[in-house]
Amino acid sequence: MLPAMAKKPSIAIVGPGRLGTALVRHLSQAGYKIAALIGREVNVTKPRTQSTAPRLRTRVPTIESALLNANVIWFCVPDREISRAASALAAKVDWSGKTAFHSSGALSSHELDVLRRRGAAVASVHPLMTFVRGAVPSLEGVPFALEGDKNALRIAQKIVRDLGGEPFKIRAEDKVAYHTWGAFASPLLVALLVSAEQVARVAGVSASDARRKMLPILRQTIENYGRLGPAGAFSGPWVRGDAEVVRQHLRILRRIPAARDVYLSLGKASLNRLPVQQKKRLQKTLKQYF
Repeated sequence: MLPAMAKKPSIAIVGPGRLGTALVRHLSQAGYKIAALIGREVNVTKPRTQSTAPRLRTRVPTIESALLNANVIWFCVPDREISRAASALAAKVDWSGKTAFHSSGALSSHELDVLRRRGAAVASVHPLMTFVRGAVPSLEGVPFALEGDKNALRIAQKIVRDLGGEPFKIRAEDKVAYHTWGAFASPLLVALLVSAEQVARVAGVSASDARRKMLPILRQTIENYGRLGPAGAFSGPWVRGDAEVVRQHLRILRRIPAARDVYLSLGKASLNRLPVQQKKRLQKTLKQYF
């Protein structure tokens, strides 16, 4: 182990956005010293960040004024900014013995090659979790996909475990597929729920009321999926093979073409991947619309 890493390393976060500020909070609670929370420009340092920093006794410099005394530099900027931010910091300090992470789900550790060439151990460290304004999720049990240099991975694994997360290694060439998987698990799931709200309005239920009324069935479905697997959690007319009910659904969905397209695509996925009865009858029903 490197001498500087004998204890918990000090960490600087580059990018005071939703992920960056959440990490500052969790890392501080896990006993890590936050050396700095660095913004790219002055206007990046928003009021939310300004209030977080004093509470954690953390400076909020820009990249131009940053003093990188931290052992670990963790880039939490948007994907398109990672290599640019790394290049901006490359000449500011001797990177030998330092570790640099970025948290893109889709990009590999090669985004930090400019720092790797200067002696840093680098890795991509991505939590499979959603970070939105107004919510700071727990990291307990959250998977973190790790890819990069051996020394950086060792340090990342220790940090992730201290955060309560579950580190796992992924190949650089699999990052895009991994990130696409995550898109299905959260943002596209929200898109599906928005489609459900549209259908609720046809039934005379407002979008806000639909969100509230859907929560019990959503929670139970997710619980069933985790405990019983997809086949055990699958229910309704599709698992029963009730083609007539499916036809009635599609008839109503003529009023909402976008939601009908979602229904048809998910119905096709059900036929391909889930246990359904009367599969041929259901396939015939869907063919009328594809």
